[in-house]
Amino acid sequence: MPLSSLPATILSHMIAVNNVPPPPLRSLPKLKMSKYIDYGQLNALCHIRGLQSRSSSSVLSAHTMFIKQYPKIFLQKKHRLPKLFKQEGKRKSIEDTVEYEPQQPDDSHNIAIHVKKARGGLTLYEPKKLEEKLVEFLDILKKLPIYRTLHEHRTVWKMLKTIPDLTCQLPEEHLKTLSKSVISETWVKGSTVVGNDGFYIILKGSARPQTKVHRNLTEENESTASFIPQSFNEDFKNFILAEMHTPSCDTTLRQWSTFGTLEVAAQTKSETKEHSVITEEDCEILKIPAKDYARLKSEKIKLENKEKVKLIRKCPYYEEWPTLSIYELVALIKWKKFPPGHVIVESGKIISFVAYINSGYCDIYRNIVGLMKLQSKKVKKIQKLVCMGRLKEKESFGEISVLLQVPFTCTIVTGKEVEMAIIDDKDLFGKYIHVFYTILLMNF
Repeated sequence: MPLSSLPATILSHMIAVNNVPPPPLRSLPKLKMSKYIDYGQLNALCHIRGLQSRSSSSVLSAHTMFIKQYPKIFLQKKHRLPKLFKQEGKRKSIEDTVEYEPQQPDDSHNIAIHVKKARGGLTLYEPKKLEEKLVEFLDILKKLPIYRTLHEHRTVWKMLKTIPDLTCQLPEEHLKTLSKSVISETWVKGSTVVGNDGFYIILKGSARPQTKVHRNLTEENESTASFIPQSFNEDFKNFILAEMHTPSCDTTLRQWSTFGTLEVAAQTKSETKEHSVITEEDCEILKIPAKDYARLKSEKIKLENKEKVKLIRKCPYYEEWPTLSIYELVALIKWKKFPPGHVIVESGKIISFVAYINSGYCDIYRNIVGLMKLQSKKVKKIQKLVCMGRLKEKESFGEISVLLQVPFTCTIVTGKEVEMAIIDDKDLFGKYIHVFYTILLMNF
């Protein structure tokens, strides 16, 4: 039976399609690496621990780290600044130059120069500039502190920061405050300088100690070095100390050497002579009075105690407390900082301190047991940390757990960097235990 025109056309088209060869294979285009992305940082970012954890605290800390590290994957484009053309000065002829300046020595391979720079000490590089600074420094110290300008006070502070015996033992804020009251004293040759009332720095000249030199400013017993040989017997040694003979060994104190103490204490006559030196030539000696340092320490302690009292007074359970009881707690308080995401105490454990939050906040988590329905119509128990609340600034916690030795029923985690005033449990279980039992009777 002959086919109609339409089926014949479809049949011929199908045969033609089957005979057509497949298209040639083509390779996929290569991906170009971006010039503005650091793929090493991107790889480290994708493998941060805790992103896929089930614990909410670890996920929160991992997310915070992810957000902080994310901008580092983008490379910053370097901007080229236009060159500045310097105008060449007029060349001087050989006839105009009468004297030639000596060439500075190459100190690039001198290890002593680098060690002194690393330790903050003075170097002999550019000696003319150092001498000019020293002359200016001495002129400023000749003035009374109340007549010095702000620039002069700043100059004195910068010079004191270059003395290692000061910078290694005093914090910068203390040194800056003491620099506003230092003075310079002039001593003629053969004078005896007793350094029991301050800390002394030789700026010009030399001296020889009589018995001892104090290396530490605030510790007298541990850091004193006796110049009497230990082979002598005690009777002969005491006799030398009584007669105050100058030691025979070469222990000359030269420029930038130090002696004396910053501790103010009731001393006997023999103790006051332990810091004495004898000038071997006319000397300029800088003095930091011990009374100024004692006043500075007392003012700092008073300021810290005011902050502690203010913090405790603002906590809810301490508002009705008498001032005397609060001051008893202040003597036990220590400041401590905790990073974000730090677990202060876990559920089921006894905390080891009482805490008062000064800045930051802490989240309170609790383990909640729930039921989860599975696809097989079965139920499974799951345990999950749920945020139940937040401890904010001027709030305290840990009193009941420390006093009654009761475990915590929740987990406390810092939300961001937290500064706390804490009292250790070992300090509480003494004569101050009655103070905290008052909290339980009045408030809890």
